[in-house]
Amino acid sequence: MPEDRSNDSRPSPDALLEHAEREGRGRLRIFLGAAPGVGKTYEMLMAGRARLADGMDVVIGIVETHGRKETQALVDGYEVIPRRLVDYRGQTLDEMDIDAILKRRPALVLVDELAHTNAPGSRHPKRYLDVQEILAQGIDVYSTLNIQHVESLNDVVAQITRVRVRETVPDSIIDEADDIEIIDLTPDDLIKRLQDGKVYFPNTAQRAIENYFSPGNLTALRELALRRTAQRVDEQLLNHMQSHAIPGPWAAGERVLVCVDSQPGGAARIRYARRLADRLRAPWTALHVDTPRLAGLSEEDKDRLAANLRLAEQLGAEITTIPGQNVAQDIVRHATANNFTHIVIGRPTRSRWRELIEGSLTYDLIRNAGDISVHVISGTERDTDAPARRVKTAEAPKPFQVGPYLFSTAYVAGALAVSTILDQFLDFRNLASVLLLAVLSSAATFGLWPALYACFVSALAFNFFFLEPRYTLTIRDPESIVAFLVFLVVAIIASNLTARVQRQAVAARSRARATEDIYSFSKKLAGAGTLDDVLWATAFQIASMLKVRVVLLLPEAGTITVKAGYPPDDTLAEADIAAARWAWEHNRAAGRGADTLPGAKRLYLPLRTGRTAIGVVGLDNDKQGPLLTPEQQRLLDALADQAAVAIERVQLVADVDRARLAAEADRLRSALLTSISHDLKTPLAAIMGAAGTLKEFAPALPEKDRAELLSTVVSESERLNRFIANLLDMTRIESGAMEPNYALHYVGDVVGSALNRAQKITAEHKIETDIPAELPMLRLDPVLFEQALFNLLDNAAKYAAPGSAIRLQAWVDNGAVILQVMDEGPGIPPDDLERIFDTFYRVRKRDQVRAGTGLGLSISRGFIEAMGGTIAAANRTDRVGAIFTIRMPVPADLPALGAPLTDDAA
Repeated sequence: MPEDRSNDSRPSPDALLEHAEREGRGRLRIFLGAAPGVGKTYEMLMAGRARLADGMDVVIGIVETHGRKETQALVDGYEVIPRRLVDYRGQTLDEMDIDAILKRRPALVLVDELAHTNAPGSRHPKRYLDVQEILAQGIDVYSTLNIQHVESLNDVVAQITRVRVRETVPDSIIDEADDIEIIDLTPDDLIKRLQDGKVYFPNTAQRAIENYFSPGNLTALRELALRRTAQRVDEQLLNHMQSHAIPGPWAAGERVLVCVDSQPGGAARIRYARRLADRLRAPWTALHVDTPRLAGLSEEDKDRLAANLRLAEQLGAEITTIPGQNVAQDIVRHATANNFTHIVIGRPTRSRWRELIEGSLTYDLIRNAGDISVHVISGTERDTDAPARRVKTAEAPKPFQVGPYLFSTAYVAGALAVSTILDQFLDFRNLASVLLLAVLSSAATFGLWPALYACFVSALAFNFFFLEPRYTLTIRDPESIVAFLVFLVVAIIASNLTARVQRQAVAARSRARATEDIYSFSKKLAGAGTLDDVLWATAFQIASMLKVRVVLLLPEAGTITVKAGYPPDDTLAEADIAAARWAWEHNRAAGRGADTLPGAKRLYLPLRTGRTAIGVVGLDNDKQGPLLTPEQQRLLDALADQAAVAIERVQLVADVDRARLAAEADRLRSALLTSISHDLKTPLAAIMGAAGTLKEFAPALPEKDRAELLSTVVSESERLNRFIANLLDMTRIESGAMEPNYALHYVGDVVGSALNRAQKITAEHKIETDIPAELPMLRLDPVLFEQALFNLLDNAAKYAAPGSAIRLQAWVDNGAVILQVMDEGPGIPPDDLERIFDTFYRVRKRDQVRAGTGLGLSISRGFIEAMGGTIAAANRTDRVGAIFTIRMPVPADLPALGAPLTDDAA
């Protein structure tokens, strides 16, 4: 281990701060599962019972048993906080009552389904926010979560399962958890639970096994859950070690650290570290130790260092830069504090005699690494990322200025005047300190060369005015010679040290300004939602920071075109167009100052991410020669990298939206073709068959058979007409061409008209109505409202068994008329309560369900919402069946009137 361990014996301030922030909060324990049905709720209830047995005050905030007997048996014996009822779109939803929990203040509360979305009107839109408020009050929480609900894994889960999960929780919830218990089942065991009906009903379980719960999907989800849990456990281990100042590493998990510097071969080390991290399936970090020597590096070395750091970032490393003096000790100290188990370093490149004098970083690391594995890479691999300059850079302007030297002369003159006064009281050796102040002041103010000038002027003045014989440059006494030489050496060393500090301060201020500007730029890009906003912010930022004119070009229709500029300029000469196209096609610089097409007015550089080039940036100014200094070139690289990532992000979002719209269009097209080929063809076939029979055999058929065939033609024609009308109505809704013809109507009249129209459809059902005569009149379009009711009656008759009852009831509630259509069918699966209103969507519950286009309910919602109302679906609580609730607002200041409707109709 390194000899300097002064900082290692103290706990990490960040870890202590995190620990302090958790004081006073409740502890969160998450039962994490790979898929529904693995037993998260069961294990949470079992853990809660163990706490009850220990005498802890435990209550249930909310637990969903989903009808499972084993889970319900565990709920018995707990104190259950009553749920809060929320009225939403005419139906009553129950939610966790957070206020009752906070008032009760138990020691531990069980909260199921952490990713649940609360009903509108709740205090928080998500249940995890309720949990955070409970934890803030010092109450412990046990909760459950499936891995597919973690936000950062949402896209991965959708790619694996082909199902996009809408309810997610941020990753910070996982990071805030004090304990994570993974509830794991093998795919075979979970599929057996499904087949045994312990997760879903048999029909639903079989469809789930065929789709979401396939063995491959379950294995992938299981791996995601295990890895995410291991990641959180690794973070907890690191925090524990840092807060208790435990020297590492503890090799509970692998972590790779690659050392990045300006030496050749750095790219080879970075690629090796990436391959090593991939083999170990471990996180990796690229570390650069910023020493005072960095300011003295050549521009080539600075370019190489910047290129290496960019390469590491593009390959997925976490970039870390720390200040330091002893590089080996700083690397080992950082690796030990952050529990790295592998360090990647290059082989020694110095000659033997330089290693004897200056030491060897590689040997020092190996000697001090302790239990950390050190990988020494030869670096003989061809370093393709070395900064081979293809763009000429301008020399940084360093004009000679007389002012600093004049001020240095004034400092020396002032010190000489003071020394002349003190010469009457002090020995000449003490006067050297006064002149030394002038040298230090010059070094601190103007830098090295004015300080060296002041040094030699002070030495000559010290000799001329204070050393015997005075007023000559001759030195008589050996003692005076020693004093003069000591003064000269001290002045040179002091001026160098002071000038170095001054250079570091200037460099630090420059880096701070650049960092602030880059951070501001990143904030602008993060807030930009459109491609135009990103391009404008990029052009403005590059132009303002580098003092150049900027154009941005992106590919379009097989070529590259100007999309933004600052100042605005979309006209390019032929040579510039050729240079921009060449830079785009070859992913290299072209144009002014480059090796290729240097006759162009602008310099064109590709904008690229880790994947590919996505555009071109063009720069020019009014000066002659190369555009940018090496430092400006590195700053441009940083800005271009951020801009490229932001442009790619916006383009990916647009691609996702286009893909989603295309997929939706394909789904609608497929559904429409299915409807036309099957649902519309079925009545047409019946019509053609009956008509053909009548044409060929009408004289030979009995009167009863002819009448039956004619009835078939009429009924199937009406059915076909309904299907076509639904398609036309859906077209009107989606095109926005529907304009309701409003008038005041009594809802009972419209219900009666809809029932008369639906007599044939509902002939095998018992119709019950409860429409009070005192209902107020509504402002609606009777044709649209009747069609919406007709579709609801058609849906009820289609799914309910013959002989069952279809009930219509209405009442006034809080300034609105509520109309409900209830049936005694199989009900609606909970996951389909909203989806049944989607275009062409049909619930597949039984084989004997009649065919349909899946448009009826979608049209009903479109018509009702066009008239200012709402419609919602739910399941009946008094018996099996579905219930559709229409809510229409009552116009202000209208009397209640209307005529009673028949109570019962067969």
